[in-house]
Amino acid sequence: MKANRFLKHFVAGFTLLATAFTANAADLGSAKGAGAIGEREDGYIGFVSESPADDVRALVQSINDQRRAEYERIAAANGITREQVEALAGKKTIEKTATGEFVYIGGGWQKKP
Repeated sequence: MKANRFLKHFVAGFTLLATAFTANAADLGSAKGAGAIGEREDGYIGFVSESPADDVRALVQSINDQRRAEYERIAAANGITREQVEALAGKKTIEKTATGEFVYIGGGWQKKP
């Protein structure tokens, strides 16, 4: 019962989170497509390249800050830890990542097949 409630809140929150990124979508998509950034298992975005441009750093910081706030809200609403939400979010974002974009799985970056 609690798991179903959590999943319902998570999906709603994740939808809101995706909507919040609409303004950054083109930049996010471009940065992912260029291989500069990718999705991580912990629900956040990370740098694939060792020396990303300043605007890419700012984009990643902004998106990760928004995600963290939303994960905390979802966790508080469901009486679970933020880490539990992050793990589920990481799984979902990696599943939704386009073929050829980078994902961080098992300790390393790899292109999603």
